[in-house]
Amino acid sequence: MAYKKIKSYQMKEAELRQLWSDTYCNASILTYDGIEVKFYSNMFKHAFFESYNRQEKDKSILSLNRCEKMFWIKDALEDSSAILKQGWINKTKTYDNNRRVALVKENYVVIILIYSVKKARFISAYEINNVNNLKLFLGGPDWT
Repeated sequence: MAYKKIKSYQMKEAELRQLWSDTYCNASILTYDGIEVKFYSNMFKHAFFESYNRQEKDKSILSLNRCEKMFWIKDALEDSSAILKQGWINKTKTYDNNRRVALVKENYVVIILIYSVKKARFISAYEINNVNNLKLFLGGPDWT
């Protein structure tokens, strides 16, 4: 897979939002195994903003690091070599087999919620930057 980065530091937020919309919201994205994934413009903030205060989860800072990997979301969904795990729901402290998490590039994850046969919606994408969190993730149940 290509896993091409964009030069997000050279772009305005409006341009990044338009690229998101053109690439994901106005396109048909399929996983390597044929699941259609829906994307919506209001997901931009969740995917590309980080919280100044992790406790508050305020998503107040545009992350150019996350933005530069915008195309990785599609690449990860199409990558048949991705490690697939069940998603963790923090509120209930349980795994959910309807949440599929694809791990690529050693620490980059893309989370989708499968809501019907061969249909899903995008939840989030980010890098796991903590070794302990990565170990926990890898130790979780495989997606089936």
